[in-house]
Amino acid sequence: MLRAVVFIVFLLSVTRRYGCSQSYNAIYSFGDSIADTGNLCTGSGGCPSWLTTGQPPYGNTHFGHPTGRCTDGRVIVDFLADHFGLPLLPPSKAIGAGDVKKGANMAIIGATTMDFEFFQKHGLGNSIWNNGPLGTQIQWFQQLMPSICGTGAECQSYFNNSLFVVGEFGGNDYNAPLFGGTAMAEVRSYVPEIVDRIASGVETLIELGAVDVVVPGVLPIGCFPLYLTLYQSSSKDDYDEIGCLKSFNNLSSYHNELLKQAVAGLQSKHAAGVRLMYADLYAQVADMVRSPETFGLKYGLKVCCGAGGQGSYNYNNNARCGMSGSSACGDPEKYLVWDGIHLTDAAYRSIADAWLKGTYCSPGILR
Repeated sequence: MLRAVVFIVFLLSVTRRYGCSQSYNAIYSFGDSIADTGNLCTGSGGCPSWLTTGQPPYGNTHFGHPTGRCTDGRVIVDFLADHFGLPLLPPSKAIGAGDVKKGANMAIIGATTMDFEFFQKHGLGNSIWNNGPLGTQIQWFQQLMPSICGTGAECQSYFNNSLFVVGEFGGNDYNAPLFGGTAMAEVRSYVPEIVDRIASGVETLIELGAVDVVVPGVLPIGCFPLYLTLYQSSSKDDYDEIGCLKSFNNLSSYHNELLKQAVAGLQSKHAAGVRLMYADLYAQVADMVRSPETFGLKYGLKVCCGAGGQGSYNYNNNARCGMSGSSACGDPEKYLVWDGIHLTDAAYRSIADAWLKGTYCSPGILR
């Protein structure tokens, strides 16, 4: 009887703290710099000296030092882990990563969906450093599985109560050719193959036992100060009503349209027991640019960690955050954009909350 009372008290405390009784035993994350919690900084010397995102003031808002996260504090999966009372996800490549039974992060800066051979085939071999594409990250996860749950039926049972976050993927697949000067029409032609590979990766994880899977779309890249600065146009027709570059956002929208269709197809195929959630990063970030005050912010397109007020967006590609000549604002909690291409701790908190509640995630993570 005493044990029952103690258990009920525990459940009530969890409900009060996290807002619901729903729980996961672990979170497993895959993706690029939007999600990386330090996989590129796992050597004995920490982050490599050439990695600007491994230098101060990255990490200062929450951790007080760089952690390999490409922001001033935490990323989306950090907030999801905290909500469910789980430890922050250790980078899967970290030496002595600890107890991966409660979660692990395979995401790594620079990750693409496609393998290097894809870019080489399109003449982009010199335009990309491919570091842990989706297929490789799934291999890293499979290497961890014996430490998590053994094999077979044990893993199926364990992953039934785990949350998987697959992405975003695609951003770097498009950055490489676009920054390399490839015409937009050709880059658009890559989209179906990239989306098919994402869907294939999600399918593989389902076969391994994943049941609750969040699949984020790509961000509205035409709203990021990096793109707005590099591809500045004298024609007003190149911009939409919120000041973002139409052609780049159209690319993102095309990717997301196909991805939503692919997720819906997978959901129909695995209707019994599998719960796929499409997270609409595009819609939320566009709304945050349009009306930052609605999300507790003040600045939509202005960079926090930038180049001393240079240009319209406080961004200079030759004085990026972490480089000489850059400096960070004193109030990052008011900014959407941290460094010109990544978001702030405050923005990621808002996104995580929207994924949980279903505001920009269909269905929401919380049932």
